[in-house]
Amino acid sequence: MNIEDELKIAKIAAVKAGTLLLNKKNTLKKTIFSSSKDIKLEADVYAEKAIKDILLSMSRYPILAEESGKSQDNLDDIYWVVDPLDGTANYLRGLPLCCVSIALMNKMNPLLGVIYDFNYNDLYEGHINGGAKLNNNLITVSDIASPSNGVLVTGLPNNTDYSDKALLRMVKDFQKWRKVRMIGSAAMASCYIASAKADVYKEFGTYLWDIAAGAAIVNAAGGKAKITNHKDNFQVDAHFSNSKILD
Repeated sequence: MNIEDELKIAKIAAVKAGTLLLNKKNTLKKTIFSSSKDIKLEADVYAEKAIKDILLSMSRYPILAEESGKSQDNLDDIYWVVDPLDGTANYLRGLPLCCVSIALMNKMNPLLGVIYDFNYNDLYEGHINGGAKLNNNLITVSDIASPSNGVLVTGLPNNTDYSDKALLRMVKDFQKWRKVRMIGSAAMASCYIASAKADVYKEFGTYLWDIAAGAAIVNAAGGKAKITNHKDNFQVDAHFSNSKILD
């Protein structure tokens, strides 16, 4: 594998999909699925097709995508992970906190990641053999060493336990931090860790496609991305830090 070549392919696909999402946002907001805690739009499907068309024509690795699942019954050790629109609810409501996320994985280890914040034309990238970049400029994680001085980014996945007991545990954790943010996009949260806008991102029961690219970028920026508790449906727990706060 030439990882630089694969990175270029991922960047082409991410920008293609992001441009589509930006230019056609007024026509791609039709809801195709809705539940009490989740929503899918035509935008998710159209963007995913644009990405897969490029990956399948330019790269030899199979694909795990949020909307269409696996491109073949058994994924190889090395495979793409695609989230065509992370932050769908934000996209629907016009909140500029959404992005395209593409990763290349070796089993559960991120090799490279590309996240395109199309609202601001910001392209984040990182891979195992080089540093992380934002629009071709190197980025690094923060040097904050204590939660009391830090910013935590977290989220509430679709299957979150909203019981009083579970929420109380969450609040007790929040009390350790200077600030806590929920932005509705795991991929963008990862970028904020990688670029020192925040210090720790953690979320339990999210999905691999939400955080795979971000894990690669955080690691490349000098942070530490842990992906644990893998389930058969690709649900995982994520803990990404600047490597100095290990709460």
